[in-house]
Amino acid sequence: MTDVPEVLFVCVHNAGRSQMAAALLDHHAAGRVRVRSAGSAPADSVNPAVVEAMAEVGLDLSREFPKPLTAEAVRTADVVITMGCGDACPVFPGKRYLDWKLDDPAGRGVADVRPIRDEIDRRVRALLAEIMPGRR
Repeated sequence: MTDVPEVLFVCVHNAGRSQMAAALLDHHAAGRVRVRSAGSAPADSVNPAVVEAMAEVGLDLSREFPKPLTAEAVRTADVVITMGCGDACPVFPGKRYLDWKLDDPAGRGVADVRPIRDEIDRRVRALLAEIMPGRR
């Protein structure tokens, strides 16, 4: 892992889970981690319920947009976290891969997105403590 670790979050549409994870890690890491997200089949826009749920915790996703997954994004990442992208995520030797089983917020209202957001937040904090031990 490099001095500034790079984490890539990947889900199918890059409209919900991976967007929330990237925003939460970026917030908690405060510049100590490079964070990106992508989708194997990007949607047209970020899920409005996700934008609303993230705004509730002070994170603005209103200007974010789904981005396509590229081999280069995977190649430059130290840690790749998949969230239901199946076999669409390219695998490179020497990368650390984690697969987070999380409910998909697609088609759900903000009340159903909150618990998903909170579980992602818990996992992101644990990941940060692991990749940046002893640094507060």
